[in-house]
Amino acid sequence: MKLKHIIESQQFDRDIIFKLFKRADELRTSQEQTLKGKILTTLFYEPSTRTRLSFESAMIRLGGSVMGTESAKLFSSVSKGESLEDSIRVISEYCDAIVLRHNEEGAAEKASIVSSVPLINGGDGKGQHPTQTLLDIYTIYRELGRLDNLKIAMVGDLASGRTVRSLCYILGKFEGIEITFISPGNLRIGEDIKEYLIKHNIKFFEKDNLEEILPKMNVIYMTRVQKERMSEEDYLKANGNFKITEKSLKLIKQDTIIMHPLPHIGEINLPLDIEQTDKRVAYFRQAENGLYIRMAILESLINN
Repeated sequence: MKLKHIIESQQFDRDIIFKLFKRADELRTSQEQTLKGKILTTLFYEPSTRTRLSFESAMIRLGGSVMGTESAKLFSSVSKGESLEDSIRVISEYCDAIVLRHNEEGAAEKASIVSSVPLINGGDGKGQHPTQTLLDIYTIYRELGRLDNLKIAMVGDLASGRTVRSLCYILGKFEGIEITFISPGNLRIGEDIKEYLIKHNIKFFEKDNLEEILPKMNVIYMTRVQKERMSEEDYLKANGNFKITEKSLKLIKQDTIIMHPLPHIGEINLPLDIEQTDKRVAYFRQAENGLYIRMAILESLINN
């Protein structure tokens, strides 16, 4: 892949993307232990379930080992005042790759400058989450069979959502993309993303009526309102404005998919039996796909 670190979605071109898809497909049934003897460090300064555990599972399935912490703010020398850069300088001598999640935007890039091993951005504040974006478009490709000529709705907290930012960046690599942003007025998509989409000839619209656009979409990408990244006033103003319910589900075409980076809270309110049986509900398959795409990423970076 000729990538030493994975910091942002803009690093991936179409060739790299489809090579990773092909390898992820192969790894679903492969028993190859291509990372035997290698060590992955998962260094998480923010809580995580899917990202951390899928990376750890991916490494173990490939024959490697894992060490790290899910509460680095408390259980690392940062609690004593050590800088991120010094932590990374030391940790990178103990392992073959690092997955870093941090509360500060830009932390992954700072860490990569001093890391002697591949460093993967597992989410940095309101910045980006590039491996989530790879599993998102991998899911779209597996479900719909294409990444060109798609109408995608991005719904919810678009100001704080690093997954939405990363997804917009990578969709700039494809043709015939049309994005509709739906969010509370205080959580609209950033101007930098709009400028990027204009530069890459991606059509986009901003709407405030979810039910109006549901029948027109190929992909509906829901996000939660991130209470931890805003004031209480902003949260109360934004929370609960846009939801997928049994009623709104009736407006969605049968060949449309509903995605969510998870966890979902009140923005998706569907009975368990519908979540388990309705083929439009793709977010649990989306989470599963994260395992295989991250296996492909680790293998490519560590064995490059």
